[in-house]
Amino acid sequence: MFSAGEESLLHQAREIQDEELQRFCSRVSKLLQEDLGPATVDALQRLFLIISATKYVRRLEKTCVDLLQATLSLPTCSEQVQVLCAAILREMSPSDSLTLSCDHTQTPHQLSLVASVLLAQGDRREEVRRVSQHVFTVLESRQPEGPNLRPLLPVLSRVMGLAPGTLQEDQATLLSKRLVDWLRYARVQQGVPHSGGFFSTPRARQPGPITEVDGAVASDFFTVLSTGQHFTEDQWLNVQAFSMLQAWLLLSGPKGPGLPDAEDKSELEGSTLSVLSAASAGRQLLPQERLREVAFQYCKRLIEQSNRRALRKGDSDLQKACLVEAVRVLDVLCRQDPSFLYRSLSCLKALRGQLGQDPGSERALLPLAQFFLNHGAAAAVDSEAIYQHLFTRLPSERFYSPMLAFEVTRFCRNNLPLFDPQLLGLLKLSFPNLFKLLAWNSPPLTAEFVALLPALVDASTAVEMLHSLLDLPCLTAALDLHLRSSQTPSERPLWDPSLRTPGSLEAFRDPQLQPLFHYLLRTKASGSTERLVPLYQLLQPMAGCARVAQCAQAVPTLLQAFFSTVTQVADGALTNQLALLVLERSDALYHVPQYQAHVHRVLSSQFLALCKQKPSLVLELARELLELVGSVSNIQSRAGMFTCVVWAIGEYLSVTCDRRCTVELINKFFEALEALLFEVTQSRPSADLPWCPPQVVTVLMTTLTKLASRSQDLIPRVSLFLSKMRTLGQNPATSSVYREEDAEAIRTRATELRALLRMPSVAQFVLSPSAEVCQPRYHRDTNTALPLALRTVSRLVEREAGLLPG
Repeated sequence: MFSAGEESLLHQAREIQDEELQRFCSRVSKLLQEDLGPATVDALQRLFLIISATKYVRRLEKTCVDLLQATLSLPTCSEQVQVLCAAILREMSPSDSLTLSCDHTQTPHQLSLVASVLLAQGDRREEVRRVSQHVFTVLESRQPEGPNLRPLLPVLSRVMGLAPGTLQEDQATLLSKRLVDWLRYARVQQGVPHSGGFFSTPRARQPGPITEVDGAVASDFFTVLSTGQHFTEDQWLNVQAFSMLQAWLLLSGPKGPGLPDAEDKSELEGSTLSVLSAASAGRQLLPQERLREVAFQYCKRLIEQSNRRALRKGDSDLQKACLVEAVRVLDVLCRQDPSFLYRSLSCLKALRGQLGQDPGSERALLPLAQFFLNHGAAAAVDSEAIYQHLFTRLPSERFYSPMLAFEVTRFCRNNLPLFDPQLLGLLKLSFPNLFKLLAWNSPPLTAEFVALLPALVDASTAVEMLHSLLDLPCLTAALDLHLRSSQTPSERPLWDPSLRTPGSLEAFRDPQLQPLFHYLLRTKASGSTERLVPLYQLLQPMAGCARVAQCAQAVPTLLQAFFSTVTQVADGALTNQLALLVLERSDALYHVPQYQAHVHRVLSSQFLALCKQKPSLVLELARELLELVGSVSNIQSRAGMFTCVVWAIGEYLSVTCDRRCTVELINKFFEALEALLFEVTQSRPSADLPWCPPQVVTVLMTTLTKLASRSQDLIPRVSLFLSKMRTLGQNPATSSVYREEDAEAIRTRATELRALLRMPSVAQFVLSPSAEVCQPRYHRDTNTALPLALRTVSRLVEREAGLLPG
């Protein structure tokens, strides 16, 4: 977040118009021609702020651009001015007006600045190739311990990222040799201070030995975790070389371009590995092989250094970061050369035991799990404890860490093809724990979980998972209370709702409610479901939290992904369970603003999809559906779901969908729906009888007509009722309720349906078509029954339209 002063400066920079910018460019051009002092530095800083404050590229006058390039190429220019000129030119890139070249650069620092501008152009004019050639020319002309090579390594990293194929074989060999020198042969003595103070003495300025993070004198070669007061150039190069080591190993490995030892040794196992190691020890190693050997020794030393107790917190954080990188590099080495696998296992097994005890090194657990996932089978290592820790303890204890949440989710998603059935089963059982990461970090992790859900859903977890998805905002609120309950009130932020509503925290600590909270915060699937309705009211003050609202917005998308997967694996019994669960949970949701409406929209559409997949669902859930349509209150609380249920009854309650369907059952549904429609249309709305949406009225009429077409004894009752619906606007009880356009739509539908019932055979054919009607020929051939029936119905509707009142 910016301060008020910074926000004001950014706003002013964005508001500058082109005319004022051109006048300022003229002033900058004049200063660049006359003086390169403090006034020029101040003007360049202002110009950089102006052009970087907007998303679009600001146009500068050509004279100013040419002077910026000329100043950047001046050998006598100060470093601060050159950095500002390069920053301004990078903000303008890509641009066709730049004429910079690396040919006349004098120092590595100047070359790095010019190269940064050229690489920002992309590779439209082969800038990447020319930059890499100049960098390697400097590397060839200097010794590894030579000064001022540090600015070139970031340029090399950028070149490898933009166009890795530009590196030639001799350049790859040269870089591997330099990396070996920088990683292995950096001195172990501290550097000499640049200048001494008034009280300094020659004895104090003598370089001392490099130390470890615990203060002991270093007894081995220099690494990133070696400490000291002053560092030499080759020590800084050592640090930079390690930062680009993994990327270079991946690029120059056996599958990389331009490598002389491109030999695939991934199939070598068992005794062949020892033979390979012995053969390698007795011959001259190639540069890339030598680099891999040095990298292996370097990583082993880093793992040993990470076991030391650091004296400073900054060094402790650095230990954890280096440990992550070291394990990743070892993974790359073992993939490229399996002979490193058995040499790495001893230290990694020891590291596995330490990570379960050290609460500060969770991030190293992921690359370690990746290592054993890639090589566990070849090394015959049982790594179940790592995955147990990864899927159970880590999400439960560190769900609030966005970086760990993303890395755990990405690990699961990327490695699904590598999971064996046992590990995949553990992943599925751990979905309640993984959902904690989703509940707390739903906006950035929603897309990741949409891709991960198909691997988590199966017949054994589907019902429990649907409950968990619907209760996801409630889980977010519970996690918030769980996190805050371990802190004192002074440590909580002011926006925490529990400060204003202490009842939420009191409920969280209530022993009678602890079983519900424990179930909500469980780490593994239990196979059972608990009713969390008592928690909804207690957690209602938390519904206004931004984090809960964001989680609620993600649930409809996750439900869509869930149902698209579960419909592919669900059998008949599971489909019945899911449909019944959809009906029950549509009236039992955590009350977050707009949450119920969005979820109802998804659940209603998915209920129809389940009925389409299994038409006999309506018959098998007849009792539950009759209970739903028998209560007028359901229309107000879940109108969308109610409408879809009524439509499904009319569509699938037929002997063509299920031979068990009887006339008695059709009559039972007909009487329930008829009574409901009469109640909502012939009575004045009140507190006990809420207003009924016109969509529900039209669907009820259509369903009654469909049922009557299948039991023709009901046709007179429906026709009489539809005749009454044609006078809807004249009824005092409803004339003040429905708008004129809504009443007109209801009357039109009643007229159409009544016209159909005048010809029962046509009505049955149109309202309950057989499967053959869905064939394309019924829509192409005008001599078949469907077009004829539609023309007949159209004539009847047109004739009846003249009989409408008013």
